[in-house]
Amino acid sequence: MDLSTFKTEWFGNVRGDILAGIVVALALIPEAIAFSLIAGVDPMIGLYASFCIAVTIAFVGGRPGMISAATGATALLMVTLVADHGLQYLLAATILTGVIQIIM
Repeated sequence: MDLSTFKTEWFGNVRGDILAGIVVALALIPEAIAFSLIAGVDPMIGLYASFCIAVTIAFVGGRPGMISAATGATALLMVTLVADHGLQYLLAATILTGVIQIIM
């Protein structure tokens, strides 16, 4: 890959990318807090997790329409996981989910 292709891919739409990042960040904060409360964990854990996911996707690369945040379905499933096994299993389940998504 030459320098012009690199510049086009990474810096072709800086204004749009920054605006999209701000919008997603503002929408992600209340979503992460709400889903943390549903799952029964501290809201700071949800905020840290959402930040880590967003930064990872920013560097690894995403796809249009890709969901890289918590969803209502996963938050509801995590309630019993955290209640029965503790917060450690939530981290393990999250990593396993990421590995399965990469394989697919």
